[in-house]
Amino acid sequence: MVSLSTVRTQLISILHLQESPHRTALAFAIGVFIAFAPHYGLHTVSVVLCAWAFRLNYLVVFLGALINNPWTIIPILAGSLYTGFALFGIPPTASFQWQDIQIENLYDIISQYLLPFIVGACILGVLGALLAYPIMLYTIQRYRAIKAK
Repeated sequence: MVSLSTVRTQLISILHLQESPHRTALAFAIGVFIAFAPHYGLHTVSVVLCAWAFRLNYLVVFLGALINNPWTIIPILAGSLYTGFALFGIPPTASFQWQDIQIENLYDIISQYLLPFIVGACILGVLGALLAYPIMLYTIQRYRAIKAK
């Protein structure tokens, strides 16, 4: 089990990285985008590939991706679907009955929610990354300025 002191130690180590605050904040923002991305089950692979391709710190990208965790997955999924519904002008109500779901009609039921979910997740990912970057940049710069004094 991960303790609060372990998380704190990791965050402090990120603040002391020898990279520029811009690169560290960018890596975190990319991780946040991955957290909201709709390709569930492939987030860790995405973290490794993005960190490798852009030569970013793996730990920082991974910590950004940990925004999506067992405590936040339901709000993220619901927010993604609701955002997609709002963008497509679809009322956010279920148009099916749970007892009517069969293997034969599962694709028909899921397909009407798939595109709004993907678009909503991507929009929230971009917004989350755009919000995470300046917050992380400010935090790193402020922390380093305080430690330099």
